[in-house]
Amino acid sequence: MKILFVASELYPLVKTGGLADVAGSLPKALRELDKDVRVLLPAYQDVKAQLPRARTVAELEVLGQPVRLLADHVPGTAIPLWLLDAPHWFDRPGNPYLAPDGNPWPDNDERFAALCWAGLQIALDRAGLGWRPDVVHGNDWQTGLIPALLSLEPQRPATVFTIHNLAYQGIFPAASLEKLRIPKALWHPEGLEFHHQISFIKGGIVYADRINTVSPTYAREIQTPRFGCGLEGVLKMRSERLSGILNGIDIDKWNPATDPWLPQPYDRDSLDDKGVNKRALQARFGLPQEPIIPLIAFIGRLVSQKGVDLILKALPGLLELPLQFVFLGSGDSDYEHGLLYWSRRHPDKVAVHIGYDETLSHQIEAGADLFLMPSRFEPCGLNQMYSQRYGTIPVVHRTGGLADTVEDALPDRLPRATGLGFDQTETGALQEAVKRGWLLYSQPDLWRTLQRNGMDKDFSWRRSAEEYCRLYRKAIADRRHA
Repeated sequence: MKILFVASELYPLVKTGGLADVAGSLPKALRELDKDVRVLLPAYQDVKAQLPRARTVAELEVLGQPVRLLADHVPGTAIPLWLLDAPHWFDRPGNPYLAPDGNPWPDNDERFAALCWAGLQIALDRAGLGWRPDVVHGNDWQTGLIPALLSLEPQRPATVFTIHNLAYQGIFPAASLEKLRIPKALWHPEGLEFHHQISFIKGGIVYADRINTVSPTYAREIQTPRFGCGLEGVLKMRSERLSGILNGIDIDKWNPATDPWLPQPYDRDSLDDKGVNKRALQARFGLPQEPIIPLIAFIGRLVSQKGVDLILKALPGLLELPLQFVFLGSGDSDYEHGLLYWSRRHPDKVAVHIGYDETLSHQIEAGADLFLMPSRFEPCGLNQMYSQRYGTIPVVHRTGGLADTVEDALPDRLPRATGLGFDQTETGALQEAVKRGWLLYSQPDLWRTLQRNGMDKDFSWRRSAEEYCRLYRKAIADRRHA
């Protein structure tokens, strides 16, 4: 099977969120399943700087502009990587989507339409590369025009479109139609038109042979007004072609038995050694080194989506219990100041690190007893999977991927439980879930069962890649019978 994987970011070359992790991991897992996968990425300034040996393999015209395709490999792999080298669109430093003033680049419609048109030329072997995929796999709104444009081609490959976060849709004025060279056949309410504007993500949803998102629960949620961002009707119409596949995690990088950043490695059979990491974390943040007090962690963006306001409202009540908290993240200044306020008021119970630190994130996962993820919505989520891998019990709002990856420790589910959940995004619900965790922590045998259940779960990318292969086969069959 030949797969063209198209994305706007890819770890470790360029990253703003979870899409980069998927683009950096899924192709590798597909390659390990002997699939011929190749990746197309914009040649951002920072990407080109990291790949100085990339060579020109094709010259194209896109939106009336001459561009080049550069060839290299995804770092650390043998996976072919094509870079769309269009300096007037991509030779800019910093964030791939935002200008230095923090606003989207005003020509983002052209930039990512160019990526889509280049993807089409590669998919139809019009770039002279001598390779033609069976499936084109696009990711998020930046690639949403690819299935739409290919739908007009009689000899096209199958198409798969993955929604990583429906909240970002790529909406642009209808006046852009001509400069983006969008065929008139695609411009209608059942096509790219969305409230008299162009919707890139709608192109992927309407025209792809198969659509998926990054968890089964999120696939159901986005068909409702609460999570559908105005596209729930379109998604519901295509529900037979819509599915959810959980992201995986890098189980080599996130492995407490071999993690080089931990004071003391451990595994499911040496969980007493996890306590060494807890004491080290307490010492680092000046918290009392008391093993019987549960240490609760949060790592993430300090924004409303992540439920940080719920945590701040719940803290006064929770601080009446024998608990400790460690926070790592940055974001909304009000939330940053709120957490710092509680750390100054209760320095023996609350510790805060504003910013991000990769080493510290591993040490927190290893040293914490419980991990907070009260997200209002979470297409997949990664930290709840890292936590379970490290024997740290997640406390989650049952939404999206959090609902799919954490088995709640309700009385009838204790033998297979891995965490704690709550259904309402309310302060009281979060407090109640944490209190349940506090009570379970006082029962060592039961706590060990929860830890080992989580550590035994398979969150590998191989599992996800096998599901994607099944999805690709369905898309190919759909295309064949269309």
